[in-house]
Amino acid sequence: MQSKSHVITGVEPGSIAEEMGLRPGDRLLAVNGHEIEDIFDYRYLISDDYIEVLVQTDDGEELLEIEKDYSEDLGLDFGESLMDAYRHCSNKCIFCFIDQLPKGMRDTLYFKDDDSRLSFLQGNYITMTNMSDEELDRIILYKLEPINISVHTTNPELRQKMLSNRFAGRILEQIRRLYDGGIIMNAQIVLCRGWNDGEELERTIRDLTQFMPNIESLSVVPVGLSDHREGLCPLEPFTAEDAGRVIDTIERWQKSLYAQCGTHFVHASDEWYLLAGRPVPEEARYDGYLQLENGVGMIRLLITEFTQALDALPGDDRQREVSIATGMLAESTLQALTAKLREKFPGVQVHIHAVENRFFGSKITVSGLLTGRDIIEQLPGERLGEELLLPANLLRAGETMLLDDMDIRDIESALQIPVRIVQSNGQDLVHCLINRNRGDIQ
Repeated sequence: MQSKSHVITGVEPGSIAEEMGLRPGDRLLAVNGHEIEDIFDYRYLISDDYIEVLVQTDDGEELLEIEKDYSEDLGLDFGESLMDAYRHCSNKCIFCFIDQLPKGMRDTLYFKDDDSRLSFLQGNYITMTNMSDEELDRIILYKLEPINISVHTTNPELRQKMLSNRFAGRILEQIRRLYDGGIIMNAQIVLCRGWNDGEELERTIRDLTQFMPNIESLSVVPVGLSDHREGLCPLEPFTAEDAGRVIDTIERWQKSLYAQCGTHFVHASDEWYLLAGRPVPEEARYDGYLQLENGVGMIRLLITEFTQALDALPGDDRQREVSIATGMLAESTLQALTAKLREKFPGVQVHIHAVENRFFGSKITVSGLLTGRDIIEQLPGERLGEELLLPANLLRAGETMLLDDMDIRDIESALQIPVRIVQSNGQDLVHCLINRNRGDIQ
């Protein structure tokens, strides 16, 4: 038997695999004489119109010769999306948020992945410190792009220190290898005060511009600091003045690069603008919102979508009173948007409740890290109206559970009010506020 095999967990009815007599519990050993490392090997090797598949059944090893249409699927399921275990992060980054989680949360939240395959499949950011040259070659061979890279700094010695990994200094060499292979990338910098800001930030931006246009975008986000940093590297939060300097640096680069290349390339996350008390940039400055998941342009996109949705509706005199619970960071934006809504719908009262993050600490101000416990403890006695609106980014994907394992129903029960989840777009926010196309209450 081969050294690595994969258990077949399902066979699609009417598929090639069913016709060949394969069943759940059989094992895939090889395709065309090659062992299968993961789903990318598998998809690549079965794409031909003639393949040889080695399997282990109850009757022993069997070599199946299969003729099929090019890229036709075999109809096999292996349970795990990668056909392989996720790769664990080998760094000890000074800014790692997982190291700052309080004890007692669900186990999956403490797992640190640093897997290039998840970068391609799910958009995760990776440091590449655990990648060999052979793995980089696989990315190029299978065209696994875009790859999202956590760069943080291009200074080799500083990166080794910030990531606590002696292999971290190869980042420019690794990016060069991907660049030469034609791979599209995005990059991010988690900025730490007194570490990789100032001249180091200038150096990192300058170094990465040489890989344009393959590196499509570079985001700069401030380090998140919880109250659970016992025994960790001491880091200081950025001030409003610091945020202004970061913005000035980035906007100077944007102006220069746009004049030369027609793209702004480097972007400050929304937190910098809100912290500095400056308006977020206009939509054209975001180059198509390439890094929304990093908080780059979310506020601008929300404003744009909200305004467009509101402009498309005729105003009326409907009567409604609702409330929104959000993080401290988004309060001013939501106040401005709901004031605009009241001009068209004067009978709609909206109460914005900015919830302090006591679970992680008051320095954490984004809505996506709010917990059910903080909402329940801080909203009693507040005007909530007939419905409480919560942003969808509070929830685990496809579920009704928040980070602290509290369910939406727990919030409804504690506050004695229906809860409605608002999807992450301005149109849904408008519709939820005025009760248009209401949908189901969670």
